[in-house]
This record gives sequence, structure tokens and C-alpha cells, in this order.
Amino acid sequence: MNAGLPVVIVLAAGPGARFSGPGHKLEQTIGDRTVLECTVGVALASGMRTVVVCREGLAPKVRRWVAARDMVVVPGTADGLGQSIAAGVNATATAPGWILLPGDMPLVRTATLRALSAQLMHAPVVVAQHRGRRGYPVGFGAELVSELVSLHGNEGPKRLIARFSAVPVEVNDPGVLFDVDTVEDLEALRQRVSEVDISGFGELSSPR
Repeated sequence: MNAGLPVVIVLAAGPGARFSGPGHKLEQTIGDRTVLECTVGVALASGMRTVVVCREGLAPKVRRWVAARDMVVVPGTADGLGQSIAAGVNATATAPGWILLPGDMPLVRTATLRALSAQLMHAPVVVAQHRGRRGYPVGFGAELVSELVSLHGNEGPKRLIARFSAVPVEVNDPGVLFDVDTVEDLEALRQRVSEVDISGFGELSSPR
């Protein structure tokens, strides 16, 4: 089903330091599912292989949604976004490309992931854009594997996006500009999903 397609890497290892509510932001609920569960559901619904990079505390829940080979657990001492990206790419180093999807962005649409996948056939770096504003996800072609596995610390993909002149992919998806960083963001998210069909987030099933 996903041969020749990029791998979606769901980044879920961050500490969520700006979130002041009880528990980790990715474990907060939207309806009957968590923030991370919704995000992973969107990725799986794309038809692309989905790999989740997480910390040990989230691993038991992630294992319900993806196969063991598609879960990368980073230690609690991991030093930031760069290491998480590098770990996910290193675990799938022979993939034809990667789409980086932060775990706190459950409103991103499956169609957006597919649009980025299609554009990666023509450009080494692509970035989702809505009404002229760039956001996430971001896609990278296989030719950038060395650069991606060399990321470390809090170094995200911004340098690579600038260096390789990322091609913006305009999508009708305001979710590419929305993430859950604060309690206020979470409340705004709950309000938004109460107004739409949450089934559009994609259904999860037990991994084989």
C-alpha cells in the first residue's frame, strides 16, 4: 500500500513545557481520543507508513496504534527536536522521503499529507502553506538523509528549509497553522472539533 511513498514521522517526544495543565499535552482528550491519537490517526489514514517518535512514558499507548517496528523510543535525556527527527529518519533510512508531522497538530488533514507526498516527487523540500502562511508538516526527499540524521539538540528543520529553498504547497487546510502548546490552545481545539465531524481525523485500529 505504501511502497514508494514517503514515511510520515509523528514527532511526539517533546516535553511540552509550555503546557501548564495536568498531564502531558499529547495525552489531553478531544472527544473520546487524545491529541496524539488523533494526529496518528490522520497519518495512518494517508496510506503512508507512519512512524511515531516518543518518550518511554507514551510508548505503551503508541504501541496500541502502530507496530513495534514503527515506534522509536528516545530516552528521557534526549536533547531536543533535532535528535527526535534524526532518530525517526535513522530508523527508516531507506525510505524515499519523510514528512514531519508534530504530534500536537491533530487538525492537519490527510489530504495535506498526500499533497506533500506528491510534491516531493519534484522537489527535495516541501512545506505546507495555507493562505500564504507556512506551517507544518514539512517534507524531505531521500537525498537529504545525511542532513536529517545529523540534526541534534533543539535544531529543527528551519535551516534545511531555508538552505534548500523549500517549495510551498498551498493547501485548503488551516490545521497546518494550529498546534497545541497551551491550555488555551487545547480549549480552542476542543471548540473547533465540536463544530466538525471528528471522524475526519482517521480511525485507529490495533497494529498487526
